[in-house]
Order: sequence, then structure tokens, then C-alpha cells
Amino acid sequence: MMNKKIFQNIINKKTHSKIIFQDEKITAFHDISPKARIHILIVPNIFIKNLNHINKKNLNVLTYMLHMSIKIAKKEKIHKSGYRIIINCNKNGGQKIPYLHLHLLGGEKLKNF
Repeated sequence: MMNKKIFQNIINKKTHSKIIFQDEKITAFHDISPKARIHILIVPNIFIKNLNHINKKNLNVLTYMLHMSIKIAKKEKIHKSGYRIIINCNKNGGQKIPYLHLHLLGGEKLKNF
């Protein structure tokens, strides 16, 4: 499993990753190993380990991540053709970095599960 610091470094602009959107709550950037023509990761700027760590105090962060994924899908012009949002949780769920993140995939016909 990769270290959570990779996302913290991107949020703090300590890497060469191209941030496509950032505000006080979230940061969005292209995945370095894309699984679709458009593959954007959306992470909260505050550390949350995974989906199991969402609670009443930080629920608004998850809601905001989903809301902003719609805006980013529109910006990337994939909102009409379709897109997929994925949140992996823990090892068996496919989570490789122990930091909550949302995958926004689109720009092509995606395979069904």
C-alpha cells in the first residue's frame, strides 16, 4: 500500500502533479495510472483515511467531493456522455493509498462490472 503523503504533497503543491481544481476543501488532479481517457482523483484537503472514517463531523466533505465531481465532469465535457464515480475502501476494496479519494472516470465507453 502506498503512503498517504503522496496526496498531502500534491495538495501542498510539493510535487509536479498538475492540479486541475483546488479550493479550501478539495484538490482534483489527473491519476498517474489512468483507467480511462479521463481519470481524475478528487481528495479532501483534510486527512480522512477511508470511507469508513466518514462521520457526522466530516460528512460535508464527502458531499462536497461528490458535488464538485459533477462540476468537474461538466468542465471536462463528459457530463452528457456519461461518467463513473468510484470510492475504494481498504485493501480488498482496491484502495491503494490510505487517504479517502474519489475516482472520476469518463471520456470513453466504460466497461461494465
